[in-house]
Amino acid sequence: MPALQPTSGPTAPLPADADAGTTSTTASAGAGAIPDVHSRAHAHAPDVPAPHPRPHRHALLRLGLLVAVLAAAAASLLLWDPTAVLAAATGPWRMPIALAAYAFGTVAFLPRPALNAGMGLLFGSLWGVPLAVAGSAIGAIAAFALGRSLGREALRPLVRGKVLTEIDRRLSEQGFRSVLLVRLFPGAPFQAGNFACAFSGVRFWPYLAATVLGVVPTTAAYVIAGASASSPGSPAFLISASVIAAMCVFSAVSLWRARPRRAT
Repeated sequence: MPALQPTSGPTAPLPADADAGTTSTTASAGAGAIPDVHSRAHAHAPDVPAPHPRPHRHALLRLGLLVAVLAAAAASLLLWDPTAVLAAATGPWRMPIALAAYAFGTVAFLPRPALNAGMGLLFGSLWGVPLAVAGSAIGAIAAFALGRSLGREALRPLVRGKVLTEIDRRLSEQGFRSVLLVRLFPGAPFQAGNFACAFSGVRFWPYLAATVLGVVPTTAAYVIAGASASSPGSPAFLISASVIAAMCVFSAVSLWRARPRRAT
């Protein structure tokens, strides 16, 4: 019986198609393994909060200019008295001068109750109320323009924390309602509200409409109180004082109901 002879010759080469397919399968398997490792590593990586962008240098320079303008406006009150200017204004320029002095006084951080009472003393209730409302609107426009153009870019990246973020969200999403509530509250600083709106995302027209509508009750109450200050026992003075107290209660209740509630 003849013995079997081993095949010691060279191995027959694989077909070109089979070799390419094997190489392609191996390469694809290897290529697929690398993204899989990275995806698993990324899936188990902890969530790192994105860093807050730092204000640009030009934005900080504009913010410094805003601070300088407001400081100069407030310091100028050491050199002139708005009430004296109002009292000295006569003739056809009396109302325009009073309107300009009122608007500038709001930018210079003068309290609006004092300005409203001064309007009532000088012009009475009939003309004092519309002049004070118009002066409030002009002052609000000026403050909004200054804050939005000079300070918003630098201060927006600094809005952090739960309270500031919630205030910014409400002003941005519920601009008219939020501004209206702030304006109806007699104790809210007028200028602080102006710049808070300017630094937030609230749009201009809802801001202006809510300002004009919201300042009417408090303005009328203080103007009437100023016009009737010489007779504090008069019905006009008592009614105006009662309206101011009622608006304080209403605003406090509204703000309490609008507070953010924790999810249960």
